[in-house]
Amino acid sequence: MDLPLHLIWLLRALSAVSAGTHYHCNSPLVSMLPQTSFQSSSQPSSSYAAHNAKLNRRDGAGGWSPMVTDPEPWLQVDLRERMEVRAVATQGRYDSSDWVSRYVLLYSDTGQAWRQFRQEDGVGRLVGNVNSEDVVHNKLSRSVRTRFLRFIPLDWNPLGWLGFRVEVYGCSFKSDVADFDGRSSLLYRFNQKSMSTVKDVISLRFKSRQAEGVLLHGEGQRGDYITLELHRGKLALYLNLDDTRLRFSSSRVAVTVGSLLDDQHWHTVIIERFNKQVNLTVDSHTQHFQTKGEGDSLEVDYELSFGGIPLPGKPGTFLRKNFHGCIENLYYNGINIIDLAKRRKPQIYSVGNVTFLCSQPQLVACTFQSSSSSFMSLPVSAPSAIMGGFFIRFQFRTWNSDGLLLFARMNPEPQRLDLQISTSRLLLTLHGSALQRSEASAGHRVNDGLWHTVSLDTRSRQISLTLDNELPSTIDQWEQLEATGSFYFGGCPSPSCNNLTPVFQGCMRLITINGQPINLNHVQQGLLGNYNELQFDTCNIRDRCLPNLCEHGGRCWQSWSSFSCDCLGTGYSGATCHTSIYESSCEAYKLIGSSSGFYSIDPDGSGPSGPAPVYCNMTDERVWTVLTHNITAPVRVQGSSLQNLYIMMLNYSVSAEQLRSIIMRSEQCQQEVLYSCRKSRLFNTKDGRPLSWWLDQSGHRQTYWGGLPGVQQCSCSLEENCVDMNHFCNCDADTDAWATDTGILSYKDHLPVSHMVIGDTNRTGSEAIYHIGPLRCYGHNSMWNAASFSKESSFLLFPTLQAEVAADVSFYFKTSAPSGVFLENLGHNDFIRVELSSPSVVTFSFDVGDGPAVLAVKSHLPLNDRQWHYVRGERNVKEASLQVDQLPLRFLEAPVDGHHRLHLNSQLFVGGAASQERGFLGCIRTLTVNGVTYDLEERAMATAGVSSGCPGYCSGPGSLCYNRGRCVEKSSGYTCDCSQSAYGGPTCKEEVSVSFDRESSVTFTFQEPFSVMQNRSSQTSSVSRGSSSRAREDVSFSFITSQSPAMLLSVSTFSQQYIAVILARNGSLQIWYHLQTHRKPDVFSPILSSLADGRLHRIRIHREGKDLYVEINQEIHGKYTLSSDAELILIKSLTLGKVIRRDNLQEDVVQAGSKGFIGCLSSVQFNHVAPLKAALLNHGSSLVTLRGPLVQSNCGALADSISSHNLRDQAATINKEKEQQGGESRSDVAIIAGVVTAAVFIIVFILAVVTRLLHWWRTHNSDDIIKEQRQVNRTERHLHNSLRDNMKEYYI
Repeated sequence: MDLPLHLIWLLRALSAVSAGTHYHCNSPLVSMLPQTSFQSSSQPSSSYAAHNAKLNRRDGAGGWSPMVTDPEPWLQVDLRERMEVRAVATQGRYDSSDWVSRYVLLYSDTGQAWRQFRQEDGVGRLVGNVNSEDVVHNKLSRSVRTRFLRFIPLDWNPLGWLGFRVEVYGCSFKSDVADFDGRSSLLYRFNQKSMSTVKDVISLRFKSRQAEGVLLHGEGQRGDYITLELHRGKLALYLNLDDTRLRFSSSRVAVTVGSLLDDQHWHTVIIERFNKQVNLTVDSHTQHFQTKGEGDSLEVDYELSFGGIPLPGKPGTFLRKNFHGCIENLYYNGINIIDLAKRRKPQIYSVGNVTFLCSQPQLVACTFQSSSSSFMSLPVSAPSAIMGGFFIRFQFRTWNSDGLLLFARMNPEPQRLDLQISTSRLLLTLHGSALQRSEASAGHRVNDGLWHTVSLDTRSRQISLTLDNELPSTIDQWEQLEATGSFYFGGCPSPSCNNLTPVFQGCMRLITINGQPINLNHVQQGLLGNYNELQFDTCNIRDRCLPNLCEHGGRCWQSWSSFSCDCLGTGYSGATCHTSIYESSCEAYKLIGSSSGFYSIDPDGSGPSGPAPVYCNMTDERVWTVLTHNITAPVRVQGSSLQNLYIMMLNYSVSAEQLRSIIMRSEQCQQEVLYSCRKSRLFNTKDGRPLSWWLDQSGHRQTYWGGLPGVQQCSCSLEENCVDMNHFCNCDADTDAWATDTGILSYKDHLPVSHMVIGDTNRTGSEAIYHIGPLRCYGHNSMWNAASFSKESSFLLFPTLQAEVAADVSFYFKTSAPSGVFLENLGHNDFIRVELSSPSVVTFSFDVGDGPAVLAVKSHLPLNDRQWHYVRGERNVKEASLQVDQLPLRFLEAPVDGHHRLHLNSQLFVGGAASQERGFLGCIRTLTVNGVTYDLEERAMATAGVSSGCPGYCSGPGSLCYNRGRCVEKSSGYTCDCSQSAYGGPTCKEEVSVSFDRESSVTFTFQEPFSVMQNRSSQTSSVSRGSSSRAREDVSFSFITSQSPAMLLSVSTFSQQYIAVILARNGSLQIWYHLQTHRKPDVFSPILSSLADGRLHRIRIHREGKDLYVEINQEIHGKYTLSSDAELILIKSLTLGKVIRRDNLQEDVVQAGSKGFIGCLSSVQFNHVAPLKAALLNHGSSLVTLRGPLVQSNCGALADSISSHNLRDQAATINKEKEQQGGESRSDVAIIAGVVTAAVFIIVFILAVVTRLLHWWRTHNSDDIIKEQRQVNRTERHLHNSLRDNMKEYYI
């Protein structure tokens, strides 16, 4: 939670005044520097020397240029003292074709350990020049306090060479510094026994090479405490304000900010507290939180300690690891602590050796940058004269879970030794001749970004591997080994190491071989060893999970060059967990063919509310969304009065925010209330004062019990049927007999009921029983919110898109125009736009600072056909995507180190562009941005050239077509296009079912070998990175069977990949994905119980990349992770039932395929293919191959019949048991008569069912299908022989 704005201003003003903030800090710092302040990697001659690189100067050759042969050019400036740098400016070399177009800026206090400057969004590249004379300024997003600056060119004029003239803008920077050696601290002692504060501002800057250490600590006898410490390279704040639970708890909870803070560079920390509200800021990252506990003040006794927590009575003894490093400008509520210590003021007590000059030595590191070719080779020094072998020690840090750290060839040949990170652990392997090898491992999660120390010793008969402070792991040597040639660190050039991969990406430092430290500067200068793709004097590691760009609670995982989001359990999917995996409403579930049941809906889609569990009642014509609460049964109340009220709070199954979202989006909501009474009134009969009431969603008291708000009446009064017409409620008659008042509450602003309050059950014989029904809502009031654009110059204006790091836009459109802009939002340079660029192409374009990027989807049919088409575009920091109707989803990956934030400042134009050209003509509806649906109709009413709504049969709120059927406008009416649906019939509601036996199969062969996700649309991107499609499959079907094992569905490709959905031996469902032929297939069993139970089961499978989502019977929902995100390449065919082909299939799949399938399959859909429909409607087509007998059936009717038959069997069994209990008194004649009667009844019932089904099929099946099918008088053998019918059968 953020602090109140006026308090933030006050606290920051305090901090600014105390720290002596500079208000004028843009003076040039380079122009007056001496020649000795400039250095460079090389220069062709003195005319091109580094000291000539001053802005607007023409000295020498007019600037600095390196030698053409310089592999890693750089220009360095020494500002002579630490300065605060706010901006830099560059030019090319005067009157030449030499300039730099992009560069990197490094900074350092000592000129040894460097850090790369990055903008707020993590981009480290600065824009340079396009000619030699124009000055290009780059204002830094945050000031840098440093002495040394280094400019490293990345790109330059391709027709010339690189040249630099530079200037730096800022001001002098003064600071008070204290150096802590890990055994020292400063104590600030209060003037009184304790200090109690309701607001605090603590600010400081620190730098350290240690990942652990206490920066400040204070505590009081009441139990309050504050501790700020480095822990695993992050900053942790522990704060307690009179919370007794934390006081006596052994585990204290910390708020953590920052990462990689042990990098030997300065970091700024600010703690701002007002009462319970706290802001903790480290550099540019702020964490807002609220403390727990009863108190608002922080009570600290005697003193605050900085740099450690000394043990009382034992100076120099500390409870936790002390801080080892430097702190500057340390202020506590405006008091300069270090200044007091320097002046030896009595409030400050120094423990140990605290000095006032930062003398921490800089540890020089090198960075292995390339994922394929980085390495450093060092010569093998002379072995130990006593023991032989070698001893190597070094430190490393990385994010990668795999990588080669060290490789050495051993004598005698062909033995070799390699040390690598393997699945986040250290793995040491000694390779002997042939297949002989020995291994040892150490550590766990060594890819955590922290520095780890590793030692490798071969000087004894055992090779020992030691990581940090762990016990060593050992390998027995077969004989005394000696290294030959070179030691290879991080990687190894081919063929020296047999192409050991992957190489190491990360940092190394403090390398010693046989006790001799390696000078990395000598390696860089070519005086020692060799290297490739290394960056010296810096550890260029960065935390890509800070800030966490994974949305909705997604967990961030990172490697050296990228990050990924784990969305498991969040209810969202996508690269950044942005897209909800649930439908937005119960209506949406019905449209895709779902039936009544419990579902999770996400009303605001990618918004913050999250999925809500609801019950969807689809039995009526209306689809009701039902939300339950904790009081489901009627509640009896006695003994309450206005002085002793009975109050019951209702807790709903969803949060208050989700409730509001569902209610707002619904067309109508209602909630039934029932109040049964005996001598318990709702209103005082004398003055009309309410005696019982309920509270609405905002906690306001409501006294109406049906009808309109504000009218103190019950439904009986509105309907004029109260038991006593002198009163407005039945209960107000106040009789000894039970009476009941019921009502329907339907005013959305008041719903739902949050509390029930009863105050008249304290009299003799007085009692009440109340019941609050669930909240029920129907309709989607924004689903058909539309606007019609009749002029190209017309548009609707909305506020600027909030789309900095992620945004999704979706809508429907229909038009007859060949092109037009759907929406556009501009920034200073950035923009985002969605448009119909041609009659069959929709484009999604944007620019976040890396140049325009364009995604295009091309339809094989025109999109300006006056029919509704769906568009959804999404852009986040990882990728962009574009979906049009059911066409393949198109993706475009973002550059790894590109800009993240989209900066927009204009209004959002809908139906047109800012230029008022290329406007859209047609209808747009259901425009939704980041889960918020825009009210187009309201804006249209006040805009010329735009009208509310959209005419046409398919433009209304009614669901005319079901199960993904598409409503198509006709000149007089409409029709449903069911070509993309697995269902048939006039409205795509009739299931398409076929009964199989053991030899039956349906094989659909694709028209040509193709990838499922292939989109043959031309790509009109103006950038080099092309868009791609992500592997994706959508599978759904229903089935009934009693057989196991069984083959339900299989998909094969020409590339030996396959998907198989089978029932295992025990009847459990198994899903097989074999995407990489060199690896074992992935197998998932979503449910262990048997599905071969003769009941109807509905299966839905959806894959996107590595994520696999499975739904069974709309009840079981599971998410699984595949080992690969590969596409299905060159799909060959899809088969239902028996599979004859056995190549490349696993044994379990082969066995299920050979057994085939006996039962009923219904409504099978694989992406856009409906194979059962193809088999029935395209009999004789070359795309469809049928084997064995196939009988058109009805799985739903069959399931109902089986269920009824099972119920009758159970009833017969029960009756039989009852008869046996008293059966000895009955005659055999009576038994026989009963059996005959039951048999006759069953036969009559079966004949009735047969007649009904036969009549249904004759009236509903089209004549062309009947002509193609050969009817035979055959009785189908069903699973339980429970249903007999005259059905159509195919014989091949």
